[in-house]
Amino acid sequence: MSRINLMSKNIKRFLRISFALFSSQYSLMIEYRAEIALWAISGMLPLIMLGIWRESGISLALSLNKDWLTRYFISAFIVRQFTAVWVMVSFEEDNLEGRLSPYLLQPIMPFWRYFFSHIAEQFSRIPIVLIMLLLVFISMPGAFWFPDFGHLMISIFAIFSAFCVRFLLHWLFSMICFWTDRASALERLLLIPYLFLSGLVAPLEAFPDSIKTFALFTPFPYILSFPSRLLAGQEINIIKNFLILFLWGLVLILLGHYFWKLGLKRYSGMGA
Repeated sequence: MSRINLMSKNIKRFLRISFALFSSQYSLMIEYRAEIALWAISGMLPLIMLGIWRESGISLALSLNKDWLTRYFISAFIVRQFTAVWVMVSFEEDNLEGRLSPYLLQPIMPFWRYFFSHIAEQFSRIPIVLIMLLLVFISMPGAFWFPDFGHLMISIFAIFSAFCVRFLLHWLFSMICFWTDRASALERLLLIPYLFLSGLVAPLEAFPDSIKTFALFTPFPYILSFPSRLLAGQEINIIKNFLILFLWGLVLILLGHYFWKLGLKRYSGMGA
């Protein structure tokens, strides 16, 4: 019984600290509304690709329905907005400027500080994204759709799961900061496979079978293509895709934990 009470106490403590972190980070994000608006606008690539695909004859050559493409790219825009990750840049700055040391002395792992900072930014982005979607639907009235409540809840969970996997992937690469001062340069390298293998610039159907098969062995299609298709209402194997997302998340958690412990040993050694 004492173990149950201790576990309950730890869970309540974690939730209390998590809420405090989220509240403080959300207040901080609200102070930078203009910057967040610019971040949201910078994520318009799927809408740009929508215009290119609708006006070109490529979709007809590939037998892709224009209405489906419209829903897909609008969904990809939404998914990209709420799966944005910049933890590598933040972690590198904190490491170089000496903020990481006091974070390590606090009673909660720095991972959660960065995680809830991203969640807070996503909440502050919601009104901006809604305004941008309103403008899109006004310019293309036939593109409007709204999923039923159950489908919407599953899609939201898929987007959150995709964000978690992408965050864990970037967190893993952030550990390189313990060995080099310019680890954030790798973020640009991660952007290349993300752009072309996730389905961001083109649906996976537009690629040759060999590239599509290769893409499905990476986490990128499950980070963007899967939640986008789900939100767009396409028939998709939901259980299989959630299972693959879960497996990728588990692998990245284990790798991230290992390299975090390894990096801390080097970090303390350098501090000594």
